[in-house]
Amino acid sequence: MELPVVNINSPVEAYEDPLDLMDEIESLKKERDASILAHFYVDGDLQDIADFTGDSLKLARDATQVKTSTIVFCGVHFMGESAKILSPEKKVLMPDLHAGCSLAESCPVDRLAAYQAELRAKGHDFQTVAYINTTAAVKSLCDWIVTSGNAREIIDRVPADKEILFVPDQHLGRYLSSVTGRPMILWPGSCMVHEVFSVQDLLRAKRNHPGSLVMSHPECPANILEVSDIIGGTEKMRKYVASVTEPKTFLVATEANMIHPLKKLAPQHEYIPVPGIMTSTGETCACNRCPHMALNTLQKVRDCLKYSRPEIVWQPYFSQAQEVLQRSLLQ
Repeated sequence: MELPVVNINSPVEAYEDPLDLMDEIESLKKERDASILAHFYVDGDLQDIADFTGDSLKLARDATQVKTSTIVFCGVHFMGESAKILSPEKKVLMPDLHAGCSLAESCPVDRLAAYQAELRAKGHDFQTVAYINTTAAVKSLCDWIVTSGNAREIIDRVPADKEILFVPDQHLGRYLSSVTGRPMILWPGSCMVHEVFSVQDLLRAKRNHPGSLVMSHPECPANILEVSDIIGGTEKMRKYVASVTEPKTFLVATEANMIHPLKKLAPQHEYIPVPGIMTSTGETCACNRCPHMALNTLQKVRDCLKYSRPEIVWQPYFSQAQEVLQRSLLQ
């Protein structure tokens, strides 16, 4: 399923009082028998009204435990697809179907199928491991699905006599190869948010905050990971800051909204988002915000509850994706 291009010039929503919107959403949730799932990368006000918050792995598992008949997924398209695939009996709504993912878009299903055929024709005996940041159509062609939270465990389940084709995130794949010792054929994809971090600005920030610790998501390029103190997905970040009782300063190299759950969990620390850099001009920017995640707003949550759309509709290839998702994330 081809995702539309995000129109960053779309009209700005008319202002509505956030507290009024939250009250309206709470009422509509009861009327529609709905639960809200929100990824850590959406705005804090959406995380605060959610029934479940978490990373991709936790939310995929949460989707199977939801008791209501409707799920509203505040995240990006592949997350809503995964929720529908794992809970096909539920109605799955998303505030904005335009909320895509640069990683998912970097690996179209037709190109992956052609590359797999090319590798087999050259005699490669491999299994395909896909990061969860992929479309359901791509997942249907894969042997395993990983998140940053379960990747090492899944890599260990790939038979030792098989090569690994890892898609689509080359940075995560390179990191996993280094920590597991498994060579990988890497698809040349990357996350638009994690690619922009400037190692020079990070080192400057570290120098300006003596004693600070750098936390980086493994989607970051190698030069960022090399100067990081803690490398891990969002759940590992949460567990780490909660384990440190003495107040510290953390420089956070991931989507800036991740600071919201970190502050809620461990408010004794200071969290500073690492700035990005515009490759076109070399200028420092606050571009560590995902424009796709930003399409989720209180107004859109209210509207999708009110009108029961947009909805993730079951597709024929979801059945094949369901088998690999269940085996990889639930077993």
